[in-house]
This record gives sequence, structure tokens and C-alpha cells, in this order.
Amino acid sequence: MELHNLKPARGSVKTTTKRLGRGQATGNGGTAGRGHKGAKSRSGYSRKIGFEGGQMPLQRRVPKFGFTNPNRVEYQTINLDRLQELVDHKLITDSIDFDILHSMDQVNKNLPLKVLGRGELKAKLKVSAHKFSASAKLAIEAAGGEAITT
Repeated sequence: MELHNLKPARGSVKTTTKRLGRGQATGNGGTAGRGHKGAKSRSGYSRKIGFEGGQMPLQRRVPKFGFTNPNRVEYQTINLDRLQELVDHKLITDSIDFDILHSMDQVNKNLPLKVLGRGELKAKLKVSAHKFSASAKLAIEAAGGEAITT
């Protein structure tokens, strides 16, 4: 091993970029590859998302329609067949409410709960939730249970 054979360890040298703007002799002096004038030649330039070179961006030129209700309440749902599964697995017996479902990781604590009528409920349950679909309420009461709106 001699001095002229020494090389840095593989992967240790990170500078693979050209050193721009270091005088005319480098070939990258003056404008440093940015061209003359304009936004892209300035420091701090970053193109905005959707910018189309001054043309009216698609997001602004497409007509808008419809209405988004800012007060819309988004419900999380659970179906009767899922409640029946919980009864079959002996996780619930006679009554069920939001807190019990949350403790079993069935629902998120930040959203209100709506019970929907998919499936069949055979167990007599006292179900407490924020909202019920008409079919769910009928099915719960048909099974001898009670649907309580909280």
C-alpha cells in the first residue's frame, strides 16, 4: 500500500454533485446552470403545486358545482350480524352500548355510532347507540330487545 493507492472507504464520500457558480473556468460559473432571469433563476424559488406556467390551473378553470355541508355528521356503523357474532362468542350477553364496543375495539371513540340492519339478530339485546336505521330498530325489537337512542 502506498499513498497514491489510497481511496476512501466505499460509500463514505457523498459529494457527487458539481460545484456550481465557482467562476468561469469551471464551465458552471456566472448563472450556475440556471439560465438568465425569471423565477427559476432566483434563490428561494419553489414551484407551487398545480402551477402551469402562468396558464390558469386546471383546479381553477374547471367549473365547481354541488354543496358540501360543513355540519354533516359522519357516523361509524355496526351491523346486526356483527352484534350476533359478539353474542355467539359470548363477549356480550344482555346489553351493549358504545363504551362496551369501544373497550372491545369495535368502534372509534371519536365518532358517533349508528346501528344498521344487515344480518339477523336472534339474541334479546338492550342496544344503546347514537342512531339506528329503521330496519335495525325493527329487528332488535322483533328479537325481544330494546333500541335506546343516546
